[in-house]
Amino acid sequence: MSADPLFDVSNDIVVITGTSGTLGANYAAAFLARGAKVAGLDRGPSDRSNWLAERFGKQFLHIDVDVTAKATLQAALATIEAAFGTPTVLINNAALDSPPSAPIEENGPFETYPEESWDKVIDVNLKGVFLCCQIFGAAMAEAGKGSIINVASIYGLVSPDQSIYDYRRQRGEVFFKPVAYSASKSGIYNLSRYLAQYWAPKQVRVNSLTIAGVFAGQEQAFLDAYCARIPVGRMADPTEYDGAVLFLASDATRYMTGANLVVDGGWTSI
Repeated sequence: MSADPLFDVSNDIVVITGTSGTLGANYAAAFLARGAKVAGLDRGPSDRSNWLAERFGKQFLHIDVDVTAKATLQAALATIEAAFGTPTVLINNAALDSPPSAPIEENGPFETYPEESWDKVIDVNLKGVFLCCQIFGAAMAEAGKGSIINVASIYGLVSPDQSIYDYRRQRGEVFFKPVAYSASKSGIYNLSRYLAQYWAPKQVRVNSLTIAGVFAGQEQAFLDAYCARIPVGRMADPTEYDGAVLFLASDATRYMTGANLVVDGGWTSI
């Protein structure tokens, strides 16, 4: 239990999507270390989710799901309720992006951006959040308590800074940060506001969290360009968003709903 009951999450049952990834695993570890029970949802386990299971035992439950398939989410809810009870926190973290190493057609000009890539990103990043809110949020509403945290991005709040990738164009490559990720993350904001209004009478809070980039061993030319653009001068460490999700999940924000918390090193302040 937290020394300060205002930030206590030890009694929470937390559902986190994308726990096989870096940020999802970090969010899970942050809640587990503070006594919460966590159900991690992803398409198959990873070294990270396996470590969580080994470190926290029955306090952590990994469930294979496809966030775009409603039936798998309904089955996951039944498994979570049988193991832990009704979820009290949902963190919609799972997302797709086109990394710099993606096929050239995904990082090419907007005019030739593949329709298939658009569909895939929108399906996971927006439809997946919609479905998770529909399934797990409905259970929270029925129970009369819950906090939903929808993870957004600086590139949903503002347009990508294409000049960051000039270093690639200078070495003869055709490269543009693609459109689908930005469009999908922008949609998170009004989905969150809609649900905040809709579920306020049921005591389910819905907020979005806007985050910036995370250091993950990117090439130095990219880091130089990115870090020159961000006021704090560096990318985030994967643990530096943990405080924000714990804050939004806890009673410290019991009067906060329909809001967007920005933790971005100052990126969107410019």
